[in-house]
Amino acid sequence: MTLAQEKPAVSATVDHPLEPLTPDEIATAVAIVRQEKSLKTRFRFATVTLHEPIKETVLGFQPGDTIEREAFLILLDNATARTYEAVVSISSGQLKSWEHIPDVQPPIMLDEFVECEAAVKASEEFRAAIAKRGITDPDLVMVDPWSAGNYGIADEQGVRLSRALCWVKANPTDNGYARPIEGVIPVVDLNKMEVIRVEDYGVVPLPPKDGNYTTEYVKEYRQDLKPLEIVQPDGPSFNVKGHEISWQKWKIRIGFTPREGLVLYTVTYTDQGEERPIFYRASLAEMTVPYGDPKPYHYRKNAFDVGEYGIGSLANSLKLGCDCLGEIYYFDAFITDSRGDVAQIENAVCLHEEDFGILWKHMDWRTEHTEVRRSRRLVISFIATVGNYEYGFYWYFYQDGTIQYEIKLTGMVSTAAVMPDEVPKYGTLIAPQLNAPIHQHIFNVRMDMSVDGPNNSVYEVDIVPEEDEHNPYGNAFYAQSTLLSSEQGAQRTIDPMKGRYWKIVNPAKTNAMGYPTAYKLMPGENTLPLARPDASVIRRATYMTKHLWVTPYSPDEKYPAGNYPNQHPGDVGLPEWTQADRSVEDTDVVVWYTFAHSHSPRAEDWPVMPVATIGFMLKPLNFFDENPANDVPPSPKNHGSKHACCG
Repeated sequence: MTLAQEKPAVSATVDHPLEPLTPDEIATAVAIVRQEKSLKTRFRFATVTLHEPIKETVLGFQPGDTIEREAFLILLDNATARTYEAVVSISSGQLKSWEHIPDVQPPIMLDEFVECEAAVKASEEFRAAIAKRGITDPDLVMVDPWSAGNYGIADEQGVRLSRALCWVKANPTDNGYARPIEGVIPVVDLNKMEVIRVEDYGVVPLPPKDGNYTTEYVKEYRQDLKPLEIVQPDGPSFNVKGHEISWQKWKIRIGFTPREGLVLYTVTYTDQGEERPIFYRASLAEMTVPYGDPKPYHYRKNAFDVGEYGIGSLANSLKLGCDCLGEIYYFDAFITDSRGDVAQIENAVCLHEEDFGILWKHMDWRTEHTEVRRSRRLVISFIATVGNYEYGFYWYFYQDGTIQYEIKLTGMVSTAAVMPDEVPKYGTLIAPQLNAPIHQHIFNVRMDMSVDGPNNSVYEVDIVPEEDEHNPYGNAFYAQSTLLSSEQGAQRTIDPMKGRYWKIVNPAKTNAMGYPTAYKLMPGENTLPLARPDASVIRRATYMTKHLWVTPYSPDEKYPAGNYPNQHPGDVGLPEWTQADRSVEDTDVVVWYTFAHSHSPRAEDWPVMPVATIGFMLKPLNFFDENPANDVPPSPKNHGSKHACCG
């Protein structure tokens, strides 16, 4: 939905410096920039979001303090192809800065998706190309505007491009991804919104079989499912004030940006009356999806869904009973469309509790006395649709101090057509003549750590066998900790054969046993990128080559592939910053964790892929004196049916 664009009054006081911009504040920021710079309609607004105050302001804030509210904007001038950054003081109504950022492209905006599709369908060259394939109705064509990447092609430099991939529906409600228009690539100048060429690599027949999955087409459903109710008769156990969440001993503040989507701030756990910090800020900082097919019309498929499109701007509006179950609290998100009008994503973020099986249990076999506690977790999530794929992003908080991040991958695999009887080498046949190319989903989460305070160190821990002279019986092994003292030395990869994890330690704090308090980062599923080191996607997303990076905190270092990965040649972000090899010992550190899902598709992924999950955990490591969940009460014995287990 779009709200009125008139310049409103300066926004009212908010309760905290990290509260997201309100609709009025967004509209005010846009109006100030328009007025101060006399902007014409040729300008697009790629980003309007909170300009986060410095840490000292946030951490020193007390209720009643005066807060200067600022907005950060990224704008694109379609006429000159120039990109600008601006900072606006909403409190004073002033434009504080206006800077041209040369040789960059802002992310492709949702409005551009729609306009690009219209431009492609209007192109006579494109119509001629699809007519050769027997397609006579362009209105049935689906156009996904993929980013063009950067391959050093001279006539592409400085041109805002999309290399569009196309499919065709049999009818308006058909699943178009079942019928790729193979080998036809319209290349669109997004500033002019014109098709500048149509690459045609030869006719490949349309796959013959549909891939429909909606209730309109699926008529025979399972009949043996009985209702499964999730009931909280007394309501949820969490409390929400603005964008601050309190649950059990956790306190979490959330935000939302068009680029990152859900952002977590100032996460703390109360222990023996003390509110202990764990991290200051955490978010999905980048994700890259490199494809493995070398054909001339597929090798440029490398999507940076955070930096090239803005995963937050593609967030779904969630509905009760579908994406989330139970007693739900929703947060709306407010962004802008590319013309600067405020857009509301209703129910963008879902908050709820889940039962999660056994938390802890012990039976004393001598007395036959059993104590068991059930685990409950708090879930904060959002889901985004990026063309064919859906991604669900979930932060879980547990009663024992554990934090988990999980991404759920579903939706549709990207499809390509092949000739009859062709068996693709770089993909899988999921239907006759329909190929799902092999690819990876590679994510990076940025965590501004603050374990028990601002100064932390990071250690790599391997489980190793003891040396022979200290191991007379051959059975000894131990956890070996190695300090990662500088940026170069802190570029690490997983080693599951050694049980490798990394611990973020506060060297100034200890628990009752004298161990420094820490949280450990525990890898889950992971692999390395499979493109060669000299591939364009590796230069543009060098962050993928290491699973762990550690940097000293800098407010300007936010995104591992740089601020503007769209069509950028690369060598920026983490590889650039860490060349200085700065110290990361006993200081304010940022931990960047990269994790990859290598997806070799299967028949069962079609037409809609069952959820695959990937992520990691942060577990307390001598952060507490004992199990912090000892005080979780037992479950009522009369809960549920006569078959229910009280544990």
